[in-house]
Amino acid sequence: MPKFEIYQNAGGEWAWRLKAANGEIVGAGEGYKTRRGATSGVEAARRAASRAKVVVLG
Repeated sequence: MPKFEIYQNAGGEWAWRLKAANGEIVGAGEGYKTRRGATSGVEAARRAASRAKVVVLG
């Protein structure tokens, strides 16, 4: 099952990553000062993805 993970990175900032069902990281967010900031980033990514168009380049 795909999942968002919220974690503290090596620099001590909070970050998020999206993992596919096979465990591969398919998306990631910037570092945030707080865990709440990272959680808000996940929610923003979820909202944006639900409205995103697929664009084929090339």
